[in-house]
Amino acid sequence: MIAGLISADGAPRALLSRWLAGEFELIASPALLAELEQVLLRPKFRSYVTEAEVRRFTTIVRRLATVYPDPPVQVGLTPDPHDDYLVGLANTTRAHALVSGDRHLLDLVTPRPHVLSPRAFVTRLSG
Repeated sequence: MIAGLISADGAPRALLSRWLAGEFELIASPALLAELEQVLLRPKFRSYVTEAEVRRFTTIVRRLATVYPDPPVQVGLTPDPHDDYLVGLANTTRAHALVSGDRHLLDLVTPRPHVLSPRAFVTRLSG
């Protein structure tokens, strides 16, 4: 979502556009939405988006995403403890895929659900 917002093109931007066009369901949770906003409000993103744009964007995501309660904490699902809740959310909601550019997630040996890069997910949508 972040890369899709701050880049003018590429797979993340294509995914953002395709989600807004209703081509797939975006699953989120309160923790994920809070992280999205917190990260985008960091000073390093001011050259890409203003605080007002961040707030509008996160409001749109909250409104259009399917928001589930935060999943129970499951430790050890990934090498990075901060990513465990993403896999937990995907499992709890029976998501078909988890889309991420994060190497900790992409390198999982037998992930459930499958972890796809933004490019791989765009390819899947196009196929």
